[in-house]
Amino acid sequence: MNNIAHNLEQIHEEIRSACKKSGRNPSAIRLIAVSKTKPAALIKEAYDAGQLDIGESYVQEFIAKESSDQLSELPLHWHFIGHLQSNKVKEIVGKVSLVHSIDRLGTAEELSKRATRKNVIVDYLVEINTSGEVSKFGLPPAELLPEAAHFFNLPNIRLRGLMTIASPDRKKARHEFRMLADLLEQLRRTSPEPDLLTELSMGMSQDYDIAIEEGATMIRIGTAIFGSRQR
Repeated sequence: MNNIAHNLEQIHEEIRSACKKSGRNPSAIRLIAVSKTKPAALIKEAYDAGQLDIGESYVQEFIAKESSDQLSELPLHWHFIGHLQSNKVKEIVGKVSLVHSIDRLGTAEELSKRATRKNVIVDYLVEINTSGEVSKFGLPPAELLPEAAHFFNLPNIRLRGLMTIASPDRKKARHEFRMLADLLEQLRRTSPEPDLLTELSMGMSQDYDIAIEEGATMIRIGTAIFGSRQR
């Protein structure tokens, strides 16, 4: 049986180790516990161990958990990290603290429209396909800066940074994390509000240590906390 509290403490220890190696403050790293396919009971167990940031990838699964009897009253910070179709945007607006996975301008425009209708402000990240793999979602790196002004000008949503899913090869992953950090710096130089652009969501169970070394502010960990997934 998984001991989620133990797993969380072990990850925090490894975060401290990676931060010491790279001269960073561990408080600058936010751990997102990725709970897709896992039941609400395990999220409650993580919450009881002090974990507030929870990541979900499927809209209907997120809605079911967010509104469940076990979780609906808890002060959780929900993160939507999976591929988001434009026709699903309306279902998560006002319910998540951050959308990590806006991978094209059209989805950002839909997010803006729905946020405006609800009179809320939604924070989001643009997902970048740093590996170039056709199986992965994300805006090609070369397209971000030419489209940046359009992202900046959308009402009721705030671009807070960038997200990526790196290659499984750790050497390639380090290069891709570094690419994302460089791209964020370039984006900041074009932004009317550069102080908003603070977030790099990168690194998962197999590579979060090197993501931290390359500047990650958010790491998304599922298997190392909750165990292997069913699907």
